[in-house]
Amino acid sequence: MDKPFAITLDAGSSLANKTGSWRTERPLYLNSLPPCNDACPAGENIQGWLYEAEEGQYQRAWQLLVADNPFPAIMGRVCYHPCQTACNRAQLDQPVGINSVERFLGDVALQEGWQLPVEAVDSGKRVLVVGAGPSGLSAAYHLRRAGHHVVIHDAGPKSGGMMRFGIPSYRLPRDILDAEIQRILDAGVELHLDSPVTDVMAAKAEGGFDAVFVAVGAQVGKRAYVPAGESAKILDAVSLLRDMEGQQAPRLGRRVVVYGGGNTAMDAARTAKRLGAEEAIVVYRRTRDRMPAHDVEVQEALEEGVLIRWLSTIKDVDAGSMTVERMELDDSGFPQPTGEFEELEADSLVLALGQDTDLSLMQDVDGIEISDGVVHVDEGMMTGAEGIFAGGDMVPSERTVTVAVGHGKQAARNIDGWLRGIPFEHAPRPPLATFDRLNTWYYTDAPKTVRPTLDSARRVSTFDEVKQGLDEQTAVYEARRCLSCGNCFGCDNCFGVCPDNAVLKLPRGSAEGDNGRDYAFDLDYCKGCGICVSECPSGAIIMIPEA
Repeated sequence: MDKPFAITLDAGSSLANKTGSWRTERPLYLNSLPPCNDACPAGENIQGWLYEAEEGQYQRAWQLLVADNPFPAIMGRVCYHPCQTACNRAQLDQPVGINSVERFLGDVALQEGWQLPVEAVDSGKRVLVVGAGPSGLSAAYHLRRAGHHVVIHDAGPKSGGMMRFGIPSYRLPRDILDAEIQRILDAGVELHLDSPVTDVMAAKAEGGFDAVFVAVGAQVGKRAYVPAGESAKILDAVSLLRDMEGQQAPRLGRRVVVYGGGNTAMDAARTAKRLGAEEAIVVYRRTRDRMPAHDVEVQEALEEGVLIRWLSTIKDVDAGSMTVERMELDDSGFPQPTGEFEELEADSLVLALGQDTDLSLMQDVDGIEISDGVVHVDEGMMTGAEGIFAGGDMVPSERTVTVAVGHGKQAARNIDGWLRGIPFEHAPRPPLATFDRLNTWYYTDAPKTVRPTLDSARRVSTFDEVKQGLDEQTAVYEARRCLSCGNCFGCDNCFGVCPDNAVLKLPRGSAEGDNGRDYAFDLDYCKGCGICVSECPSGAIIMIPEA
């Protein structure tokens, strides 16, 4: 078989001493990087916690999960699961429903009252976190686990950032959001709401903080010039979704037009339907294949009766109507006006043209570079000012909750290393476990479980959660669909097929096997035939040249 990389062994090692003259290659248990782990922006050990979940060890699975991400119940609802896009099983039948199993574990943890582990010795260091959104909360959690005293300041009346003020409750119930945030506070993180930070350096000095992590979300809706009459009702989508957290829902009228093509546009249109709009129409300049909104968001909006006008732009707005111009794409795919206009009845226009971040708190700090609305950071998430770190929406990256959570973890590890004078270093990257290394004849077709969904008739009349979770039996089934790409899962195939009894089976978790596995090769008997490699379902064994 092809050898993806070379491994050399010390000639003085015990393995090197046990060679046979008949053998030119020897087997080696390999720990590879599963593609799901590789694709996760939060850096979760997905394969690891799926293994525990399929064994029914839910608390162990949850503990392994929250070692990287403190929000499994939230992520199981709002993450766009790039891990599933990368899943090798998609080339066999359908990807593993990782996101649904994560939600199951998160919900079980909340039901059982499991608490986040904080066992580190107090470091004596104080860290200020600005922003109680996903990135700030993630950083605070990981810093607290490292033994630091963490204080969060947030300008809003409630914590959660864009998880609360940008994601509607039909996607993320507020009791779930509150419970997972409270668990971080129970771990010893200090939170101050309605407490804006206007000068990051002054706040650092006044509070006696040793480091600062700034994670201000993109909560300012972008505006665009649209000629409008005095009585035209125009608002931005960010304000609309934020107002949903108030005591009185906004009034939009019977016909609502949403201008934009991202996920926020879909959320605004679906929210308008739930607020009683008979018609909610999304106007977008390009075609669906160029729409930045995720397919699932578009599909669910269409199921709920949201209309979408492709290749259209708004020219002007007046009371009760607006003028829409038809567009067409040029050879480069850029929309061009056609001069063809149409009147569209509408009581209000919602602008969903993107979001900006308010960076005024860092504007005049020496060394901090701000351009194109974002703060530039180095590989350790530090800005150009010593001890000031940043992450989430305010740095160059994709703006999703999962990316923000990953930034918080990465920043926390680098802040911890900076405070201790020991720079954080990532572990060496293992080789990627690609589909061609799997022996898929051992696996039968097992299509992915479909998560229950509230029917569309009920969805438009309530803010109840649309996507439902899996029950225990189905969640375990889904976890068992994992192929354990590139890593041993204890199937005993190598032990059973070896013609020379050269595979030693050790007690589970003994850590005495080859490369940390529960098996070892007895090279006094191994002839290097390679049957173990060809019969390993997950591609966790390779042949290497004899030393």
